[in-house]
Amino acid sequence: MGTAAIIVAAGRGTRAGGPLPKQWQELSGAPVVLHTLRAFARHPGIDQLILVLHPDDIAAGRAPSDPPCTIVPGGAERRDSVLAGLEACAPGTQKVLIHDAARPGVSAAIISAVLAALDETPAAAPALPVTDALWRGEKGRVTGTQDRTGLYRAQTPQGFAYAAILAAHRAHPGPAADDVEVARAAGLEVAIVPGHEDNLKITHPDDFTRAERILGAQMDISQIDIRLGNGYDVHRFCEGDHVTLCGIDVPHERALDGHSDADVGMHAVTDALYGALAQGDIGRHFPPSDPQWKGAASEIFLAHAANLAREMGFTIGNVDCTLVCERPKIGPHADAMQARMAEILGIDPTRVSIKATTSERLGFTGREEGIAALATATLVKS
Repeated sequence: MGTAAIIVAAGRGTRAGGPLPKQWQELSGAPVVLHTLRAFARHPGIDQLILVLHPDDIAAGRAPSDPPCTIVPGGAERRDSVLAGLEACAPGTQKVLIHDAARPGVSAAIISAVLAALDETPAAAPALPVTDALWRGEKGRVTGTQDRTGLYRAQTPQGFAYAAILAAHRAHPGPAADDVEVARAAGLEVAIVPGHEDNLKITHPDDFTRAERILGAQMDISQIDIRLGNGYDVHRFCEGDHVTLCGIDVPHERALDGHSDADVGMHAVTDALYGALAQGDIGRHFPPSDPQWKGAASEIFLAHAANLAREMGFTIGNVDCTLVCERPKIGPHADAMQARMAEILGIDPTRVSIKATTSERLGFTGREEGIAALATATLVKS
């Protein structure tokens, strides 16, 4: 357990309005705190996730079970809650990140930057330089200006050497604005890493709308499981009067030789799907040594691969199949092949591509000894 992330969610957040504390209000289909937890759970540098909750929220059964995290009751003040989280870190913890639950837009880049800085310094935190003019005011009137040179807007996660920040919190005499204040009071040097405007802290009602936009635009690849698979198959010609390609019988003076119906195009697409799922190939699921598959229609194999994808939680994004042969000509049959493949796969025909090319009279396909097929499949699970 080298690195822990403590998500502080024990506050009541009354300025944000709403019937619940802000961390429990819905944002893009899930509570705010769940978006925050997922951001850290996805990061490969985090070994332990600790969620500090108000005791009332724990009693109400609000603590999430996924992603897995250690649930800790918070205290009366934020610093009490942070200390409770620090005390719950696993033995062997070297680094700790402390983050506000109300910052659901934190990026993997910010988390990585803080962790990297901790290799050189005992404390680090993201911040943004103040760029607006600063005024002093009283009773709704400007009473003066403030030099903004060297001023920063603090963000979280704030990262620390674990032993150092634990000792600092145990020794700190009173309240603190954040954990950097506690660290500096203990004499720790704090490095500043670049923050980001999207790392917004939800404070007021209007912030939910902005956070919705940030999360929508930020939907990064780590939240979506996208798989690509490749398939390749070859069958030689034999005696016969037609070939079966992508589910369509095409008249020809020869047939294709194979244990099943030798549909080279369908075999390539099937293997592409199995490949994307990391589930082997047709031979694993339908061994040629098994006589029951002798002469079988290849749609059995393709339907099995498509159903397996759905069972594993994937949607077929698209399939693309290229048939390589001199003859027969594929163009007149491509639309029928597209429709038939889409029917078996259970997807819209616009997601199926069937095309053909020759090998310019080179190789076994050029000598018309057989047909080859190449295929690519895309699977998506969000």
